[in-house]
Amino acid sequence: MATVKVDNSNFKSAVLDAEGPVVVDFWAEWCGPCKMIGPSLEEISNELAGKVTITKLNIDENPELAAQYGVRSIPTLMIFKGGEVADIKVGAAPKTALSSWIGNAA
Repeated sequence: MATVKVDNSNFKSAVLDAEGPVVVDFWAEWCGPCKMIGPSLEEISNELAGKVTITKLNIDENPELAAQYGVRSIPTLMIFKGGEVADIKVGAAPKTALSSWIGNAA
């Protein structure tokens, strides 16, 4: 399953009301490290399909959500469980580290 784009209109249903764990990648088009981890997140999304949902939220298009969750630098990854933030990872990381971090939440 590919990553899912979220924004103000579907954040509640796709993230807060989701059944299982959801990873939100707070990113922006101009962010080099964000683009660097993008392909890894796509691969992890496929590998963990059915266990965890990986979403992407563009902070330039949704600044109020980024502010609401205190995003100060990007990429910021947050794992949501039951509508609450369960863990946060700031900065780019290799696929193995991301996969391990996300896998522990699944």
